[in-house]
Amino acid sequence: MELHVRYEGDDDPTKCTARKLARFDLTELHRTDRAAPRGVILNPHADQALSPADAPRAEDRGLVALDCSWESAERAMFTLGGIHRALPFLVAGNPVNFGRPMELTTVEALAAALCIFGQDAYAEEILSKFTWGHTFLELNEEPLRRYAECEDSAEVVAVQGEYLDRE
Repeated sequence: MELHVRYEGDDDPTKCTARKLARFDLTELHRTDRAAPRGVILNPHADQALSPADAPRAEDRGLVALDCSWESAERAMFTLGGIHRALPFLVAGNPVNFGRPMELTTVEALAAALCIFGQDAYAEEILSKFTWGHTFLELNEEPLRRYAECEDSAEVVAVQGEYLDRE
């Protein structure tokens, strides 16, 4: 599965996980919407949750994350062609947003999607480039496993509801 990032370049380049992944040839950065593939787009504003049912399209056309500052991210920024899916409830393992729900880095978002698609080894590979990468998987081990066992978005949303009820 090819990993792609629509790269805005408005974050601190020394902390940018997408740029680091690109340096290791683990993702391709795209500076325009037209250059990015029309696969599965990770979009926090999407109406449907990511599920294992989306894996065939991601395998065929790529998995795409948007790398931008979350302070400036707006719904209008997610104009990429493809199918848009939101990640379900997860907590950040990165040092900047540690333990905060839904404030994931680009590499955490891509790794989460890979785990939901049943590609845990691939997720571990991309997270291994970060000293804190294993922390994300440890913090989210149970929900990622449960999301991966779902058939579709509706089941993912039901499982997510159990975690949101705990908050």
